[in-house]
Amino acid sequence: MTLPGEGGLRRFLEPRGPSAPRCEMCAEALDERHGHAVNIENRALLCVCRACSLLLSRGGTVAQGRYRAVPERYLYVPSFRLGVGEWEELQIPVRTAFFFRNSVLDRFVAFYPSPGGATESLLELSTWDRVLAANPELAEAEPDVEAYLVDRRPDGFTCHLVPIDACYELVGLVRLHWKGFHGGQEAWEAIDGFFERLRGRGEVVLAGAGPDAEGRDRG
Repeated sequence: MTLPGEGGLRRFLEPRGPSAPRCEMCAEALDERHGHAVNIENRALLCVCRACSLLLSRGGTVAQGRYRAVPERYLYVPSFRLGVGEWEELQIPVRTAFFFRNSVLDRFVAFYPSPGGATESLLELSTWDRVLAANPELAEAEPDVEAYLVDRRPDGFTCHLVPIDACYELVGLVRLHWKGFHGGQEAWEAIDGFFERLRGRGEVVLAGAGPDAEGRDRG
């Protein structure tokens, strides 16, 4: 199976070349605040200009159902309800993982960052369904382009709903900085800094808030 974002993960690992970056759909020059799109067939992450991003967001014919624009929504749930036993059932051997609905497979998949890239967990679907049911205040993530990024901290679990490219950024940080078996101080500082930025950027969603961000009940 092609790992999610491996086609675009290099952009978080390799220095930029001397030439200006170009939109990977129309070849227009890009600025530093360009958007991304996902090829849902091979999970590749593409850099796209604003015009192409808007076209994809509106379901333009150029997309033909193959590409989806990555949104810019960030939510933070500091009191995410997830027990240690459920985490173990999800077979996540590290402190963080991301979950998203793969529309091609029509189910949720789970990956966690590792020194070798994004590693798939053998996700127990019924367990993740229970986790979502226990957190009805959490907005529904858009398939393919948004993910639930869960972090296990000393005081419990937190969850961020983020654009999928944020998850690839975290994977890139781990690959770039990880050393030895335990990662090393540099890697953990990079990971902690990443989550600190997410907490500062995300809109806080409080436990027991009721319907999701669009006013709909899950279910």
